Amino acid sequence: MQLVLVQLKEVGKKQYFLPMKNITLVPNEKVVVETPKGIELAYVVNNVDLEIDATELKTIIRVATTDDLNVYDYNKTLNDEVVTTIKELVKKHKLVMKILSSEYTLDRKKLLIYFESDNRIDFRELVKDISEIYHTRIELRQIGSRDATKQLGGVGPCGYPTCCSTFLGDFEVVGIKNAKNQDLALNTTKLSGLCDKLLCCLKYEDSLYVEFKKNLPRVGSVIETPKGKATVVDINILARSAKVRYDDESFGYIEFHDKD
Repeated sequence: MQLVLVQLKEVGKKQYFLPMKNITLVPNEKVVVETPKGIELAYVVNNVDLEIDATELKTIIRVATTDDLNVYDYNKTLNDEVVTTIKELVKKHKLVMKILSSEYTLDRKKLLIYFESDNRIDFRELVKDISEIYHTRIELRQIGSRDATKQLGGVGPCGYPTCCSTFLGDFEVVGIKNAKNQDLALNTTKLSGLCDKLLCCLKYEDSLYVEFKKNLPRVGSVIETPKGKATVVDINILARSAKVRYDDESFGYIEFHDKD
């Protein structure tokens, strides 16, 4: 079945949609789609053939027109003012919540407001005040620290802009096991990003480290070498080598290769 993979926003999530009849879309082409949020602008990633149950997939509404693009750009200019106004209302209602950003759907039938909070918030009165000002459907969404960092952006410990705000569409599960696979020091402060969660980049080369470690001995193990038995004192996973200590207290390096 022919499907179209689109990305919401420039660094948003990717979703599959049914193609429009008699129209072939090309990568990076802008289209209008309907998502659980409402009517949104999206970017075509690719056309793909997949055998999946497409009964719940929606069809792309249309190729984005000049009017659509102008409305989208105009909607973005409203967000700063919306955030400022809502922050004042939050103070008025004495709510403990951090307003991060706002987002209109393309047709402005819904205004989404993203916030961060450590607790559940009763914002019913806040929503009433917001509705009276903007006269549209209001939806407040509480998001976690990773999504908050994705929206706000920043510079990671590597010195480059955060991956989540530049190219990561979806978050993968990252665990301390990924750091262990790379023999990194288990210092959560150094292994955490701006969101205080484990760095997303720990996942990038994880499968390679796992594969390379298969034929490597553990530190402290005793192995047979051309010079006799030796104790492994250190390993270099990417070089696929080990530093060993012989019985006479001398050191050497052993390389490991794939078995045929």
